[in-house]
Amino acid sequence: MRFPVRAVSMMVAASLSAGAAFAQKGETVKVAWIDPLSGLMASVGQNQLKSYQFVAEKLNASNPAGVKFEILSIDNKLSPAETLNALKSAADQGVRYVVQGLGSGAATALIDGINKHNQRNPGKEIVFLNYAAVDPDLTNSKCSFWHFRLDADTSMKMEAMTTYIKDQKDVQKVYLINQNYAHGHQVAKFAKENLKRKRPDIQVVGDDLHPLAQVRDFAPYVAKIKASGADTIITGNWGSDLALLVKAANDAGLTAKFYTYYANFGGTPTALGKVANGRVYQIGYGHYNLGGLNGQLVAEFKKRFNDDYYSAATYSGLQMLSIAMAKAKSTDPVKVAYAMEGLKFKTFNGDVEMRKTDHQMQQPLFLAQWAPVDAKNSYNVEGTGMTFVPVKQFDAYVSSTPTSCQMKRPS
Repeated sequence: MRFPVRAVSMMVAASLSAGAAFAQKGETVKVAWIDPLSGLMASVGQNQLKSYQFVAEKLNASNPAGVKFEILSIDNKLSPAETLNALKSAADQGVRYVVQGLGSGAATALIDGINKHNQRNPGKEIVFLNYAAVDPDLTNSKCSFWHFRLDADTSMKMEAMTTYIKDQKDVQKVYLINQNYAHGHQVAKFAKENLKRKRPDIQVVGDDLHPLAQVRDFAPYVAKIKASGADTIITGNWGSDLALLVKAANDAGLTAKFYTYYANFGGTPTALGKVANGRVYQIGYGHYNLGGLNGQLVAEFKKRFNDDYYSAATYSGLQMLSIAMAKAKSTDPVKVAYAMEGLKFKTFNGDVEMRKTDHQMQQPLFLAQWAPVDAKNSYNVEGTGMTFVPVKQFDAYVSSTPTSCQMKRPS
């Protein structure tokens, strides 16, 4: 049988193209980590970078796609403008996947920048894995096919937190203090809405916003909290903004309880110390005493770096990426993004799903309380003799919130 020369040429080209699309065993996949390595949040950034490098090394030994992850770090100085510069640098280096999490402002800039880059550069698309930026708008009005969030968003965490608070009769007067950017605004918004719906008798006696990563002395804020008579503080603060806040609270003898999102972030546990025993709660997708795979990761990270592994979404993110690459039989971002939509898999905190409609991870959440280490909860956080003890687990459906996302997908 004879084929026309042009037909044969087209078949060969198609064959080569298909072969190139398949993930090759041992293929290197560059992942750009874009977060702060300077300024007041540098210590958190350094921990997150080590976490990604640690996870990449573990998964490079074995992952479903057989690829090798290479982590490239770029300091964005916690600035949206610097984040866009970092994105350009990553694109110039041939990076097709980026990860970021410290700051929803930077995440918003990345989504916008990646949308524009991908529109202008077909065949060189970039996918964004967001491991900690939790502004709900990122998977609602600003949702993007190229963006996948691994953490639970602000509204989801507040849904779980207030489900617990509604049954705590000692909570009568709540003070809100948050960072003055998208995430902080959303924490305050959803706290007020949820408390009004679930416990209308609770009074919100204060609502403060302060500059992100600029305040060095929180004593004036703590004085206002004491004067308000608040018995409970709700805050989405993280990094130095939470560590310095709780230090000022301890120094002033403030005995109110703290309900937080990020009390496990580096430096905050040391600031809490034993004096905060029983008074601090954290809502999140895991905790140090979860056991199983999480326990192995936490113990190994501590042994290697003498530091705490507190963002396990670094693991589930690269794990999801490798599963999707195996499913797509490709490392091409377009094919992999489609493979991640609706993907269900088991990870460190149980069964999870990357919701297709908005690319928001659906997963269990846990409320944990700051308490002394014991036989059952033995992880010693920052050498304080204290740990986060699980108080309540929430199945994924409890904290799941609806989305207004109108996803636009590439053809």
